[in-house]
Amino acid sequence: MSQEMWTPLILSLEFALLGLALAIAVGLPLATALALGRWRGRDFVEVVVTAPLILPPTVLGYYLLVAIGRGSAIGRSWEALTGTSIVFTPTGCVVAAGLAALPFVIKSARSAMEEVDPGLLAAAATLGAGPWRRFWTVLAPLARRGIAGGCILGFAKALGDFGVTLMVAGNIPGLTQTAPLAIYDAMLGGHEGRAAGLAMFLTAIGITMLWLVNRWVRPQRQREAAT
Repeated sequence: MSQEMWTPLILSLEFALLGLALAIAVGLPLATALALGRWRGRDFVEVVVTAPLILPPTVLGYYLLVAIGRGSAIGRSWEALTGTSIVFTPTGCVVAAGLAALPFVIKSARSAMEEVDPGLLAAAATLGAGPWRRFWTVLAPLARRGIAGGCILGFAKALGDFGVTLMVAGNIPGLTQTAPLAIYDAMLGGHEGRAAGLAMFLTAIGITMLWLVNRWVRPQRQREAAT
C-alpha cells in the first residue's frame, strides 16, 4: 500500500480511538444517569443524545460548527488555552468521531445497566459503598457486555464518519483527511484502485467489529447454547 493510502487509514484509526475515548468519558456518566435516575428533563436529554443516529450528517456538522466554531464560546476558550482552533484541525476530527460514537455508547450502556438488579446496588449501598464505588464494583462489571458492545459499534461508526468530519475538520491531506474522505477524493480523481483498497480495509474492520459484538457481547446463555 502506498503512503497515500496508509496516511488516511492511520489518521482514521487515531481519530476513531480518541473519539471513542471522548464518547466514553461523556457517554458512561450520561448512560448511568439515564438508566438509574428519575429527573426532570431526562426524556429530552435522551432524545438529544440519540439524535445523531437519525439527523443528516450535514445538519449535525452545522450544529457542531455553531457550537465549537471560532465564533462560539467554546471555540474562543479553546483557542485562548491552546492557541489553535477546534475546527479544520485534527481536534475537529476527534470531536466529530466522538459525536458519531456517542449514541452507540450511551444506548448500549444504558440498556445493559437497566438490566442490572437494583437490589444489588441497594445491597452495596447498605454496606457503605458510595455511588462511585457502586458503579465500578457492581454496575459496570455486570453491564460490561453491553458497554463493550456499545464501544465496539461506536468505534466502527467513528471510523467511518464522513459528513460531520468534512463539515467540521475539512479534507486536508495528511492532517484531517480520513479514509472515507480519501475514498471520495480518489473516486473524484479517477483513482479507483486506491478507493477500492481503502473501501476494502474499512469493510474488513466493520465486519470484524460486528463479529466481535456477536461473539463477545451476546448473553452468556446464548454462548453456552452455541457450544
